Parts: sequence; C-alpha cells; structure tokens
Amino acid sequence: MPRTARLTLENACYHIMARGNQKQNTFIEKEDFIKYLELWKHYKRKYGFKLYGYCLMPHHIHLIVTPGKSAILGKIMQGLNLAYTIWFNKKYNKIGHLWQGRYKSMLIQKNKYLLDCIEYVELNPMRANMNKSPFDYPWNSWRERRGYVKSSLLDNLDLS
Repeated sequence: MPRTARLTLENACYHIMARGNQKQNTFIEKEDFIKYLELWKHYKRKYGFKLYGYCLMPHHIHLIVTPGKSAILGKIMQGLNLAYTIWFNKKYNKIGHLWQGRYKSMLIQKNKYLLDCIEYVELNPMRANMNKSPFDYPWNSWRERRGYVKSSLLDNLDLS
C-alpha cells in the first residue's frame, strides 16, 4: 500500500526530524558532521530553501526550514539524506538504510513559537547532557545565530 502524500504549505516553516535506523549513530566522526553540513549548503543552492536553525546529534537531526515551494520539501530531504547515506555507507563499508523511515515534519507558525522551537532544537545537546552550554556544541546553529561564527548556512529570520 503506498504512503499518503505529505501536506505541505508554500512558504510555511517546518521542524524536520530524522533519526538513525534502530537509533544507530548517523555521525561517528567530526568529518561526518562536516559532510552533512556541506551537503546542506549544496541543497540550499539547488532548491533555495531557508534554514533558520539546526542541530546534528549523534543519532538524529533537527532542522527548522521554509522550503519556498511546497513540493520541494520532500525532494530536499530525499536528496540530502540519500546523498549522505551513500557517502556514509561507502566510508564505513556498510549497506542498507541509515535513517529510520521517513523524516518527520511539524508545521510551525512564524511567531514566538518559531523562536522557541529554534531554541529547543539548539539546546538539545544540553538536555542530553552532552554539553553544559550551547556555545560548546559545534553542530548546532546557536553560535551562528548569535554572530559568534559565520558559516552561511542560516538565513535571516522572517516572522511575517
């Protein structure tokens, strides 16, 4: 039986989550995180989506995005996660799925809740007792959003 199509709205904001298959780590070494971020840059250029916040945890990801055109959200995630899976499997001599099922997406209103959601995503490593400060975790958007580092991944926040 085919899956039902996702309902996506043009210029809407989404909290995207994807977890490693069987909760396995999807990022093992520093190079893995860097590769995923490089792929983000590639897919941002290709599809023109906006990225407002992110956090890469060892076995799952969080993204806060606005895809622009409603049909592109699935293509963004399919391309991004497939490209990373191919790279990861080749690097670690593995086969099969890296991600557990389809990514999850939740619609976010562009108001204070969007800011709260970004902060929730960025503070994920502290809730998992991986770091004491979001400043110390290099694989989230906290430092870039506050101007400590520049990586050209994030877009300016538009709450309209």
